[in-house]
Amino acid sequence: MSVRAVLLPLFALIVLTFILLFRMGLARVAAVRSGEARVWDTALGQPNWPEKPTQFANSYANQFQIPLLYFILVALALPLRKTDLLFVILSWLFVALRYAHAYIHITTNHVPRRFGVFVAGVVVLMVMWALFAANVLLGL
Repeated sequence: MSVRAVLLPLFALIVLTFILLFRMGLARVAAVRSGEARVWDTALGQPNWPEKPTQFANSYANQFQIPLLYFILVALALPLRKTDLLFVILSWLFVALRYAHAYIHITTNHVPRRFGVFVAGVVVLMVMWALFAANVLLGL
């Protein structure tokens, strides 16, 4: 598989991370400007931020949890030449599920739906890791 095809979903996930970072910043600035939050009450963490900035902050923080395992997988699979069409398809599915998870997180924040999408993404990533490990260890 081409390097470009493998990296495109990774770049899409990076874009999501930056979108959430900037939206979090805008939500926090808006909260301070409107008087919903005071800078000195939030200087040491999130507990005093209103709901919307907290939703964005939590969704942004999520991009450094499970996706980290995806980034490591891509970083290993590329130089070892263990990527194929299935790898790219599963990558896009994982990234689409991350976008869906973030969307739910910053809109309705419906926990059962968000959890279902999260679990689906984890399962896709587990399958990717299992296929990669089998390919490397067993030569499959």
